[in-house]
Amino acid sequence: MTAAFMDLVDVTIVNIAVPSIQRDEGATFGQIQWITAGYALAFAAGLITGGRLGDIHGRKRVFLLGIGGFTIASALCGLAVNPEMLVASRILQGAMASLMVPQVLSIVHATFPAHERGKVFGLFGAIVGLGAVSGPLLGALLTEWNLFGLEWRPIFLINLPVGVAGLLLGSRFITESKAPRALRLDLVGVALVTLGLLMLLYPLIRGRELGWPLWGYVSMAGAFAVFAVLVAYERRKSARDGSPLVELSLFKVKSFAAGIAVQTVFGVGLGIFFLVWTLYMQMGLGWSPLKAGLTGVPFSIAVSVAAGMSVQKLVPRFGRKVLQAGALTFAAGVLLYVWESGRYGLGITPWQMALPLVVMGAGMGLIVAPLTDAVLSEVPREHAGAASGLINTVQQMGNALGLGLVSVVFFGVIGDHLAPARIGPAYVDGFRHALGWVAAVLGAIFLLMFALPKRPARHLEGAAGERLRTEPEKEPAPAL
Repeated sequence: MTAAFMDLVDVTIVNIAVPSIQRDEGATFGQIQWITAGYALAFAAGLITGGRLGDIHGRKRVFLLGIGGFTIASALCGLAVNPEMLVASRILQGAMASLMVPQVLSIVHATFPAHERGKVFGLFGAIVGLGAVSGPLLGALLTEWNLFGLEWRPIFLINLPVGVAGLLLGSRFITESKAPRALRLDLVGVALVTLGLLMLLYPLIRGRELGWPLWGYVSMAGAFAVFAVLVAYERRKSARDGSPLVELSLFKVKSFAAGIAVQTVFGVGLGIFFLVWTLYMQMGLGWSPLKAGLTGVPFSIAVSVAAGMSVQKLVPRFGRKVLQAGALTFAAGVLLYVWESGRYGLGITPWQMALPLVVMGAGMGLIVAPLTDAVLSEVPREHAGAASGLINTVQQMGNALGLGLVSVVFFGVIGDHLAPARIGPAYVDGFRHALGWVAAVLGAIFLLMFALPKRPARHLEGAAGERLRTEPEKEPAPAL
């Protein structure tokens, strides 16, 4: 949970400090996107591999390697001398996070019996909310305080004591676990996944800056061909030695396949919203990082409270309807925010934003914790690492897609080289336009959720064999 907290804080801290980094380092809009999307891209590209490495070499060992590397990469980010070094360090940080984060869910899955996992996922949801609260506040305070004249750099350096604590706690308290049978790393699969993601996401992030060249469209189309080759190769690999990178049999589990689709689309919506929201408050409305960070507190508290309630109280009683209510609630909050932003314009206050943010946070909280539980509930234990890696991969891939789409739905609306008097109104227009896209994404999520099981099979161990081991023995049925 310490590692999950550190990853979540790191993402939200950077969002709130992005305008300060742009001013202090003279970063371009493209470099701003790379500071956030470079992390997401490296994270997404390595997550499946990270999950599989944990299954093969031991989840505790890979977890400790990841958290140590993440701490070192954080130090490099804090010591960056220019935007290029910061982007490179963020990519390294994302790669190390891809070793660390998949082990969190797979260690939970391997350590706790099925009937206890709901409580753990409830705690995980609360940690998500705590990270969402702490990140913007820490980012705002550290940027405002300008400790030792370091400006934005402490937002990364603060990971050092947390990372050291995570290493000490992890080495002492985590029990080692591996897949029950020997697996091998699928290097061809790793190369195909990484290539496909790069071909899809790189043109999206750089496209607007380069004038949307033809090679970008060719690259994005070619990415789907690479993914098709990946599927064919993994199918053959699974039949040959039973050790593929992407366990395609997982997609035969309806709850897993449907949950993966929801996670991907949800990641797109969040990727768009969080970056645009930060730019709107600080660069459009001219607010300080502290004011922007404090404005987000109602949202974060609502996420944390709703996440805990959804897993413990609501999902056991109402099942899938809770997640669908979350999507509709989030969308209602987004539309309310669009209306308020248009009505109050540049004179809007944090108090006026509080209501839509609480509604949005409640909607998000109803989705995040039970969705993870629903996706993993029927997954066999031996594939816990691969499944956890896939869940995080598609969410981060969606997040990176969303960050790439910011070029279209936000920067494409506000334009370049604005006169000072036009900056505020242009950012308000861009914010409202981007939020319209977020509302549309949430509508798609609501429809996709009909493919989820009506009630997550949380009482099951996952694989048929696991279920048999946990159920009491019964008299054999009479032969027909």
